[in-house]
Amino acid sequence: QVQLIESGGGLVQAGGSLRLSCAASRRASMGWFRQAPGKGREFVAAIRWSAETYYADSVMGRYTISRDNAKNTVVYLDMISLKPEETAIYYCAAPASLLSTHPRRDTAYALWGQGTQVTVSS
Repeated sequence: QVQLIESGGGLVQAGGSLRLSCAASRRASMGWFRQAPGKGREFVAAIRWSAETYYADSVMGRYTISRDNAKNTVVYLDMISLKPEETAIYYCAAPASLLSTHPRRDTAYALWGQGTQVTVSS
């Protein structure tokens, strides 16, 4: 079973940037989701084994998901031009085996990290 550990969250001013990391115990397709206080879990981005990527419309052009070329088990989420409304706990997730044809759905993922807090101040 894949173990997932997120890191890189923190406090940043609006317009700033952050890099989140998700370290897995083995190479896997991965997704990032976020959950703001009082709201449901929201898809952010995903990357397949093939390196095909997917993004939520709200983060397109500002967020980049990538895999570490040297450490295939690490996936990054680079975020720029952050907005206060993007304050949330960010989770990485991995499927039980292959990523489904619906990578934007949280039901496509069986394994979740503990989350990392991102706070964007105005």
